[in-house]
Amino acid sequence: PALPHISDFTEMMRALGYPRLISMENFHTPNFMLVSEVLLWLVKRYEPQSDIPGDVDTEQDRVFFIKAVAQFMATKAHIKLNTKKLYQADGYAVKELLKVTSVLYGAMNTQGGERAELPEEDSTKFKFDLGSKIADLKAARQLASEITSKGAVLYDLLGKEVELREARTESIARPLEINEAEKVMKIAINSVLEEVQKTKDMLNNVALDEANLEAKIEKRKLELERSQKRLQTLQSVRPAFMDEYEKIEEQLQKQYSAYLEKFRNLTYMEQLLEDHRRNEQEMFE
Repeated sequence: PALPHISDFTEMMRALGYPRLISMENFHTPNFMLVSEVLLWLVKRYEPQSDIPGDVDTEQDRVFFIKAVAQFMATKAHIKLNTKKLYQADGYAVKELLKVTSVLYGAMNTQGGERAELPEEDSTKFKFDLGSKIADLKAARQLASEITSKGAVLYDLLGKEVELREARTESIARPLEINEAEKVMKIAINSVLEEVQKTKDMLNNVALDEANLEAKIEKRKLELERSQKRLQTLQSVRPAFMDEYEKIEEQLQKQYSAYLEKFRNLTYMEQLLEDHRRNEQEMFE
C-alpha cells in the first residue's frame, strides 16, 4: 500500500523533539515496535503522569496497549483514532499518528515563533503540564487563606497581651503555699501511678495475645503444608481433554493467521477502490 504523508509525519516528529530519526522505509512493512514507541512518546507529551503500560510482547498486550492509547486520546485530546489501522503498524497507521502529531505541532507553533528556533534538546522540554499548574495554583490559594486566618488569630492574641501581662505578673508575685503545692504533687503522683498500672496491664494482655497468635501461626503453617502437598498432587495429574485442547489451540492459531492475511488483503483492496473512485470523481469533475 501507498505511504501518504510520511514526509509530513517525519518532519513534525523531528520538530516536536522525537529522539530518533524516522524515515519512509520504516513503514513499508508492519513495524509495531516503532508505532508503539511513538504512541507512548506522544501520550507522555500530552500528559507526563500517564500510566499507560508499554508492554507489547504478546498479542494480548498489544491489543490492550492500542485500546488504552485510543481511549486516552479520545478522552484527553478529543482525537478519534482507528484502532485497526494502528494495529496494522504500516503506512495506514501513519494517517492515525498524524492526527495526534498535527495537534501537538500546531500547539507548539502557537507558543510563538521563538519556540520553533530552539535546539532539539530544548524542544523536548515542551510539555502539556497544565494539570500540575492548576494543582499548584490551588495549593497556593489554600496557603494564602491559611496565612490570612493565622494572621488574624495572632493579631487577636497580641491584642490581649496587656491584660495577660498583668495576670502573669500577679501570679508570679503571689507567695507559694507549701500545703497547696504538696496536695498538687500528690495528685500528680497518683495519676502517674495509675498510668503505670495501666501500662503493666497492657503488657500482660500483650503476652496473652502473643501466645494466641503463636498458636494461630502454627495452625496456619500446618494448613499451608497440607495445601502445598495437595497442590503438588494436582499439578502432577494431567487435566482431562488436554490433548483435544492443544489440537484446537493449534487450529485456532492457523485460522487466526488466515484471518490476518485476508484482513490485510481486504484493507488493501478497499484502499485501491477508494483511489479508483477518487480518480473517477476527478475525471468527472
